Amino acid sequence: MISSVVLSPHTHTASSHPEVRAEPLAPLDSVIVSLRINGVPRTVMVEPRVVLLDLLREHLHLTGTKKGCDHGQCGACTVLINGRRAVSCLSLAAMHDGDEITTIEGLEQNGELHPMQAAFIACDGFQCGGCTAGQIMSAVGLLAEPVGPDDASVRDSMSGNLCRCGAYPGILDAMQSVRQKYAELPASVSK
Repeated sequence: MISSVVLSPHTHTASSHPEVRAEPLAPLDSVIVSLRINGVPRTVMVEPRVVLLDLLREHLHLTGTKKGCDHGQCGACTVLINGRRAVSCLSLAAMHDGDEITTIEGLEQNGELHPMQAAFIACDGFQCGGCTAGQIMSAVGLLAEPVGPDDASVRDSMSGNLCRCGAYPGILDAMQSVRQKYAELPASVSK
């Protein structure tokens, strides 16, 4: 509960001290946000200050999206917003009314892992798992971006996603294997 400290308006003398008491602040106005999350329409009522990450984790219990630094610097909370990768810890939920949000939970289709999820497993692209969901979501988003085919271009495009364990070689191998497969597919199939 949010509280404030209110000082009593009593006159202060050497022998008297102001009375201090905690009172709840008036609740913030709530906003209604309608989103399509992992293909499912969701309408929620939240305080205007709630970030998308907290909406997903605390309100909708989609805990695959991880809270890392809470400053937009590590990429652990990366999701796709209308198909584009974004860190969810810096984005107010109310700003995304009507948007399509895809989390790590939404990549699997009909019991089949997304090719990027399968590649991360096959290429050992994870260790502790703290960054894995954000790495995978960013890698999936990168598939739709104009990024050069070389490893340096991929590394540069993924520079906002940090891995404390140093699983970068496996992450890069996973991404490049999927990018190669997507490049071989006709454009209508790869989307």
